[in-house]
Amino acid sequence: MNAQPIADAALHPFDTATALDWVGPGHAIGRTSPAYWAFVGPFGGFTAAVLLRAVLEHPDAAGDALAITVNYCAPLEEGPFDLEVACQRANRSTQHWSVTLTQGGGAAVATASVVLAARRDSWSHQPAVAPVVTAFEATPVYAGTNTAKWPAQYEFRFAAGAPDLGGGQIPGPTRSELWISDARPRTLDVLSLTAMGDAFFGRIFHAQRGIVPFGTVSMTTHFHASAEELAADGAASVLGVADARTFHRSYGDQSGELWSPEGRLLATTTQVFYFKA
Repeated sequence: MNAQPIADAALHPFDTATALDWVGPGHAIGRTSPAYWAFVGPFGGFTAAVLLRAVLEHPDAAGDALAITVNYCAPLEEGPFDLEVACQRANRSTQHWSVTLTQGGGAAVATASVVLAARRDSWSHQPAVAPVVTAFEATPVYAGTNTAKWPAQYEFRFAAGAPDLGGGQIPGPTRSELWISDARPRTLDVLSLTAMGDAFFGRIFHAQRGIVPFGTVSMTTHFHASAEELAADGAASVLGVADARTFHRSYGDQSGELWSPEGRLLATTTQVFYFKA
């Protein structure tokens, strides 16, 4: 078992929501959670975390999560779903896994490729620099929106770029800098980082200054810290940075960074999404 132990795993809503029942070699069953519901299905970060958990809990998994790419093929409906997990190739340094999520014996609802890697001591250098923002404690909590249920599972503190959904001149600015933490503190790990990487409100909402039909099509997250390093951070908040580069012919992109409070880059993420505006 490669997943790191979490002190409050039995009680925290995130771990309850993403829990899996293993019913055979490489075959697990999960269930959607109303706590992490979005517009027409679960919050995409929830789905991504479930797919990654399926790999990390496989008895043959070895190493730390290095990368995950999730393709959202269709809306995930309320209720149970099946996960088929397989290691496609492994060597001394990396393992390459595939995961397919289905419902009711039908076609794929989501697929993922996951890379696990053995992290060894090496030369280190971080050219990237975290943005200078107001401290977590000095940044007010964002009042939020009740358009979906999943944001209530997090606490957002915008240092810059809070969403302005009241209309106005279009396009609005798309860059945000914000502190993100679980509403109920939870030990930081790659599962929470995976979900938080999709917790940035859609950049199309910022550009359009309002809620429009939106859905992630594909999302990739790269992890830059080991499980041991993340566990040492405890139930820390992370500093998130999100921006967009283009919106064109019904699709757009979104990129994000997740930083430790000390300025260590923990994860980077990018996604392509559909919108109607």
